[in-house]
Amino acid sequence: MLDAIRWDTDLIRRYDLAGPRYTSYPTAVQFNSQVGTFDLLHALRDSRKALRPLSLYVHVPFCANICYYCACNKVITKDRGRAQPYLQRLEQEIQLIACHLDPNQKVEQLHFGGGTPTFLSHDELRQLMAQLRKHFNLLDDDSGDYGIEIDPREADWSTMGLLRELGFNRVSIGLQDLDPAVQRAVNRLQSLEETRAVIEAARTLQFRSINIDLIYGLPKQTPDNFARTVEEVINLQPDRLSVFNYAHLPERFMPQRRINGNELPAPADKLQMLQRTIEQLTAAGYRYIGMDHFALPDDELAIAQEDSTLQRNFQGYTTHGHCDLIGLGVSAISQIGDLYCQNSSDLNHYQNALAGAQLATSRGLVCNPDDRLRREVIQQLICNFSLQFEAIEQAFNIDFHGYFKDLWPQLRAMANDGLIELDSTGITVLPAGRLLVRSVCMVFDAYLEQQNRQRFSRVI
Repeated sequence: MLDAIRWDTDLIRRYDLAGPRYTSYPTAVQFNSQVGTFDLLHALRDSRKALRPLSLYVHVPFCANICYYCACNKVITKDRGRAQPYLQRLEQEIQLIACHLDPNQKVEQLHFGGGTPTFLSHDELRQLMAQLRKHFNLLDDDSGDYGIEIDPREADWSTMGLLRELGFNRVSIGLQDLDPAVQRAVNRLQSLEETRAVIEAARTLQFRSINIDLIYGLPKQTPDNFARTVEEVINLQPDRLSVFNYAHLPERFMPQRRINGNELPAPADKLQMLQRTIEQLTAAGYRYIGMDHFALPDDELAIAQEDSTLQRNFQGYTTHGHCDLIGLGVSAISQIGDLYCQNSSDLNHYQNALAGAQLATSRGLVCNPDDRLRREVIQQLICNFSLQFEAIEQAFNIDFHGYFKDLWPQLRAMANDGLIELDSTGITVLPAGRLLVRSVCMVFDAYLEQQNRQRFSRVI
């Protein structure tokens, strides 16, 4: 079974390295300022010609309160009036992008992220969705995957009703931890009752899927109190769970400087939290999809993994990797064919560019043939835990053994250690290696040796 995991503490300690999460390859660390608006417009033209389906990501950066652990691109403000100027520029971007696409390109996937998307008022949410529907071919039969990130402290029954009316059918709920002491240590006070109310509303309103985010490794967490949080979450019966490893990088993310490093759990306790979480979720019927993600067996991600059709992009694991991803809003990333590009991460720069009727593209990368090859190898490993050499050889007209001959000693070492099975036909990630699949992918990363590993979180 694909969901089988074997916990091997010795292997985890040896292979628990810092490295990319591979929501893309090459990763965003490789983006450069030589890629700009011209490249984006060229890629949009190719997308239009090919009539490729679309996935839209919309970034809403505003939050009313700061969560100390957060590493997202955000603007902390109590002033709800700041949303309106941003929405005006976002609507300009929507128009500028859409005019280069074909109205027949269907939007199969839509995701609002942040920040806190429900920072926007009901009227502003209506206004934004009306603009998206006006300029893009959004599906109106509820067949698309249209999701939004929810902070239960910023949503109620009427909000959930509005979101369903606007076409959203998936919600991702930030929870992180239910223990009050942990919540105080990270400045996110959120009761179980608030979270349950939003989930009950979503179920009553027939949202198709509910995801809950948890984080292990936060200050004041212990294996016992985190296990109680996981138990309560299992009782809520989400369709998916994301269980993230907290990466404490205060030198990079200023809010994390408010966390008392002495209150962080020891590495051994973090490992125990993860091990117990896996045991609890597995016992409750969840499958390990990979990279912190769990899903019920009838969830689309689990089914896609069984069928070897699961994919991965900047939105994480997806069944829509065949779509061109259009990122809208400050810091949003697009992936269109072989182009990756990112909007400016500075709110003023983003708004000023659009005020001048210019797109806010600030950096990116165009994949070369080697990038495309390695991207496919990493995609197969991280999504399906297996790789068939013949399929890669036919797709890219190479001899796999010859092309990657320098990597064979590392792969053999991993095979000897029991992470992978390596033979003349391919690579299979074994149960003991599935938690460490990022380490296997890192072998094929041509850029990793040039990079500062401190930019990345650890595998476990």
